[in-house]
Amino acid sequence: MSHLYPYHMSSYQQQHASQFPQFPQSELWAEQFTKKPLYPHLKQQVLYIIDPFVKYGLKEAKATSYPHALQEVAAMTYLIGKGMDPHTAYLTVESWEMNEMF
Repeated sequence: MSHLYPYHMSSYQQQHASQFPQFPQSELWAEQFTKKPLYPHLKQQVLYIIDPFVKYGLKEAKATSYPHALQEVAAMTYLIGKGMDPHTAYLTVESWEMNEMF
């Protein structure tokens, strides 16, 4: 299964973030999976869980900036992925801010 990713998630380090395909290359890379979606049984659950964070991010972007809002939402959803409940993830990331900045 590791062949599906441009790097192994278990050995991911921050300096390798630039290795992830960037637009438009990411669209071309993902296109190979459009015929057969990966993990289709997870789709509705994932979209349901992230929906409040997407809405929060869009609202937050109007008050701050899109980079800041995306950073917040990404951090919150990362923490959820690590096992934190959504409310605690929200409170944790908000606690990291000072004057709407990290």
